[in-house]
Amino acid sequence: MVKQIDEALQERLRAALWFSIGKIVDEETLKLGVNATPQFIGALTEMVWVQIENVAMDLECFAKHAKRQTIRTEDVMLLSRRNEGLESVLRAFLDRRRDENRDGGGERDVVEEGQGAKKKQRRGANGKGQ
Repeated sequence: MVKQIDEALQERLRAALWFSIGKIVDEETLKLGVNATPQFIGALTEMVWVQIENVAMDLECFAKHAKRQTIRTEDVMLLSRRNEGLESVLRAFLDRRRDENRDGGGERDVVEEGQGAKKKQRRGANGKGQ
């Protein structure tokens, strides 16, 4: 029963991915004035699906290696270490989130860089760690 649910969910996710990729390809082909075949969209969807599976497995392995069951920001940053463009985009996003958390007040989790690793601090409305 669980396997059937997993397979049904996987099919729904693949269909949603195919639909989203199809929309993006349609928008881009209109801009460029070219055509894309359904086979191209299918092949692109399959390539993205395999990449998603690989990323998911890597992130799970990083968390397990750290003896955790939860994937954290530091796992994603570790995954991006060999792609400078991706790493810089992710780092900029984290910096913006960190600034928003500090400026927005309230109690939120903030990820900060420590001695070569990330550490998590609880921040209150006054911006000081608790």
